[in-house]
Amino acid sequence: MKKQPNVIILLTDDQRAGTIHALGNDVIQTPHMDELVRRGTSFTRAHIPGGTLGAVCMPSRAMLNSGRTLFHLSGEGQDIPAEHITLGECLRGAGYHTHGVGKWHNGPDSYARSFSSGADIFFGGMWDHWNVPVCDYNPNGQYEHRIHFTPNFSASGASMLVRADRINAGVHSTDLFSGDAVRFIQSYNEEKPFFLYLSFLAPHDPRTMPEEFKHMYKAEDIPLPDNFAAMPVVNCGWSARGRDETIEAYPRDPMKVRQHIADYYAMISHIDYRIGEVMDAVREKGLLEDTIVVLMGDNGLAIGQHGLMGKQNIYEHSVGVPLVMAGPGIPQNERREQLCYLLDVYPTLCELCGVEIPASVEGKSLLPVLQNADARVREELYLAFQARIRGVMDERFKLLEYRTENLKLTQLFDLQNDPWEKNNCFDLAGYEEITARLRERLLALRDEWDDAKSKHGSVYWQAWENYEKAVVVNPSRPTGSDPAKQLALSK
Repeated sequence: MKKQPNVIILLTDDQRAGTIHALGNDVIQTPHMDELVRRGTSFTRAHIPGGTLGAVCMPSRAMLNSGRTLFHLSGEGQDIPAEHITLGECLRGAGYHTHGVGKWHNGPDSYARSFSSGADIFFGGMWDHWNVPVCDYNPNGQYEHRIHFTPNFSASGASMLVRADRINAGVHSTDLFSGDAVRFIQSYNEEKPFFLYLSFLAPHDPRTMPEEFKHMYKAEDIPLPDNFAAMPVVNCGWSARGRDETIEAYPRDPMKVRQHIADYYAMISHIDYRIGEVMDAVREKGLLEDTIVVLMGDNGLAIGQHGLMGKQNIYEHSVGVPLVMAGPGIPQNERREQLCYLLDVYPTLCELCGVEIPASVEGKSLLPVLQNADARVREELYLAFQARIRGVMDERFKLLEYRTENLKLTQLFDLQNDPWEKNNCFDLAGYEEITARLRERLLALRDEWDDAKSKHGSVYWQAWENYEKAVVVNPSRPTGSDPAKQLALSK
């Protein structure tokens, strides 16, 4: 009987789609990610559904590790309950040695179920990359130790307790986590296959990196994105107070945004360098042909696009993510443009490894798409952010519906002709049938995902109903491109 393949997940934090050189970014340097692209299949239209809180990575990682859809998680993904079998738990039950390294944003209980060993576990969202509080692996599954930390000692003596055994002062998170992964691979001598979950904390801000990468990119050489805007194109109530949006002042200064992008690219190149060392360890161990490697990001990031800096929206820059799969059973140097979610990775790996997909998993295996370039597993994607925005997209068009107490706004984008989502077609003649069709699908997917029953969805859809009831006479339609013209609730 043929041995099951090893599996390595390389999960980055806030790396958006379009940040790999081999997939069309001529500025960034990612030679080791490029090698994975050549050795595997790249899903160029991979997405997350969005998020239910500002820390979008929490539900994103919960969906990835549980295979559940956004409104079928427990809360916002703070934990993954026992009835939702995690990917690590599934493979562990199928005879894999499972090893978890780095960021785990979904609670210690689900981590303990998922991994039979681990190192430098970070049970948080973001931190200073040079001083990350981490836990050592505990075989009894208890991670209760706390250490004191003073987050802003120059302004206040207030301290806090963080879940950790220690802080590796002065060691960058990317170096810390990748070093653990290399040591695991080098020392692995078991007969059973392994599952290595290497979860980086970068390129999430604060954007700091070792000196050899710090000056790798010059701000003046960085082109601004086509959809750069000094002010938010739409203000749905998050832009003024969301943490990510306050890391740069309004109006956005073009040169400062260029510097943010330069630092962001430097962090990704730093990750890429360490990924090269991980892959060297796999190669030197003679495991390259027996190992599936999955490279992906947990969500995207605006950094100046649409006047935004963060990921608290459902534009392509924030819900589009890199996804590359390489190894046995995966075509080499191929692209797939079919729509998919990160949560589809879980059942795909199950099928590639010959493991039964748990009944709790809702993702759709991408194996048919890997085997047939014309196959489809999803015709549309459902998108959401908090109780503010809902959206649906097919292979060409994308509909965004903003509904808050003070805002009713629709945007329709033709992604084929307008990939930067600059031109709202909602007001243009000839798009009425497309809008109607996508709205019908939006409502159908709302019901399929149980969105209206969720905490955030109930608020959003009530606002939707309020507007529907309030508009007696057809009002003038908003342009969606000028915040000053956004509709308030009709009286």
